[in-house]
Amino acid sequence: MSTEPRTVTLPTIDHGDVTLPEPAWCAGHPDPRPQYRTDLAHYGPEHRLTFNGAPLYRLMLVQSPLAERMSRDLCAYVEESGYTGSLDPAGLYDLAAALDAAADQMRAFADQLAVVLAGGAE
Repeated sequence: MSTEPRTVTLPTIDHGDVTLPEPAWCAGHPDPRPQYRTDLAHYGPEHRLTFNGAPLYRLMLVQSPLAERMSRDLCAYVEESGYTGSLDPAGLYDLAAALDAAADQMRAFADQLAVVLAGGAE
């Protein structure tokens, strides 16, 4: 097993190939299209929070190590799906329960992020 830090080389529009350290939590870089250097980012595995199978939120770790206009720090990326639906009272209670469960999952994700930021397991 190598003790060398992992690296990844990514194509960029403005600086050619750029080699970056790759954190252990990074899920890889499957999109081969070049980006601007400042837009390069590491993303962790995606966690989907759903209601009756429909997406509500996506959560993942993210770090943009060469960003110029946003933080370079490791943080959580949260994306709301824009879920819409017409619900009866029972459906509203079900959605509320799903939102409660999503909040619990977000808190657990925050705890995991805190561990990684504190230098714990990646």
